Amino acid sequence: MNIKITGTGSYIPSNIEKNENFHQHQFLNTDGSTINHPNEIIVEKFQAITGIDERRYAKNHLNSSDLGFFAAEKAIADAKINPETIDYIIVAHNFGDVKHNAIQSDMLPCLASRVKHSLRIKNPKCVAYDILFGCPGWIEGVIQAQAFIKAGMAKRCLVIGSETLSRVVDKHDRDSMIYSDGAGATIIEATEDEGGILAHETASFTYDEAYYLFFGNSNNQELCRDTRYIKMDGRKIYEFALSNVPNAMKTCLDNSGLDIKDVKKIFIHQANEKMDEAILKRFYRLYKTDIPEGIMPMSIHKLGNSSVATVPTLFDLVKNNKLENHSLTKGDVIIFASVGAGMHINAIVYKY
Repeated sequence: MNIKITGTGSYIPSNIEKNENFHQHQFLNTDGSTINHPNEIIVEKFQAITGIDERRYAKNHLNSSDLGFFAAEKAIADAKINPETIDYIIVAHNFGDVKHNAIQSDMLPCLASRVKHSLRIKNPKCVAYDILFGCPGWIEGVIQAQAFIKAGMAKRCLVIGSETLSRVVDKHDRDSMIYSDGAGATIIEATEDEGGILAHETASFTYDEAYYLFFGNSNNQELCRDTRYIKMDGRKIYEFALSNVPNAMKTCLDNSGLDIKDVKKIFIHQANEKMDEAILKRFYRLYKTDIPEGIMPMSIHKLGNSSVATVPTLFDLVKNNKLENHSLTKGDVIIFASVGAGMHINAIVYKY
């Protein structure tokens, strides 16, 4: 028995927020003081570091559970399955359903229950629950689905990563330009087909690292005193990722029994182009080998950082030949890897 991804789907919002749309923002330092650079220069430097040209925002009437539902419908159709046969629905997110222009998150019932309701699944044996695991949430959901199937508790699982980060950003913080909305979904099931999940690796670092990403006050200390927003220590996250993600990827690949030269594609969480490039460089340095051309697809330039949705969305795009110069062939060995709030890291080696 092998455990494979048999269907994928993604929902990419149609609303495009371009970099020039931030030229009129009032960006402030963390202490509330004015930044002594024009916004055009701030945005230009931001683009040079992150690689982000534009990002996607959900329409006002849609919430994260809606985006997850849309992606799930596509994954179910792609897998050609009856949704009543799904044993688990696992939804990875960070902030629940945050309505447009609201300051309160809604996670009751859980987003997985909402997706199951929208799919009109009647089967009470289809168990629906959420996981909060930062940006690596979708990968961790896939690892949990694999565990359920291996244990004989399930034959088929639906794993979703969905987020509307545009609704929890501080518009006075330059980091607000990073975040975006989207959803990706996958069907994971037992199969006799060759390939599937070959190895996985997960770790949580919380001693010094727990609050590298956190909920904090606006940089505009006068206007937004009572509302909390997603905040991060970018420098510490960058250093943490470079120190830990390549090692996790190497441990995962070594446990799979495969060689670095067998790897055809690496799907890394789309957080920052420069950071992802540095992770890749360090990973290949561990094997003392050169980086193959075209090994790492990137969607961050147009889609931004949609947290748990970046990896499954990117995988769906490449699988369906919707990302230029990237494709997959049956038998290709790929790696999924992510880093995020917690701080958590994980990786999967997978044979397509």
